[in-house]
Amino acid sequence: MKLKKGDTIIVTVGKDKGKSGKIEKVFLTQETVLVPGVNQYKKHVKKQSEQRPGEIVTLSRPLPIGNVALVCPKCKQPTRVGYQILEDKKVSRKIRICRKCDQPI
Repeated sequence: MKLKKGDTIIVTVGKDKGKSGKIEKVFLTQETVLVPGVNQYKKHVKKQSEQRPGEIVTLSRPLPIGNVALVCPKCKQPTRVGYQILEDKKVSRKIRICRKCDQPI
């Protein structure tokens, strides 16, 4: 997956279009990301006892990765993620790069 925990994203589709935030958790099997403060829904909780009254709880639900775009830390624009392979002597490693400014993310 091209997005990781801690990346800054912006929502491109849906009711929260234009909102941004940092990824808190990535769900690989569902291909979704959880961003606090984005895609929030309210849930009504029934009264359990006298000590625990009923209430309305606000929850953040995960967003599909197709509905978000990574914000490049260098150029501050929403971008796609590319890869570049760096070879140092015997070790080669793959890094993520911004498709707009070609800088490492």
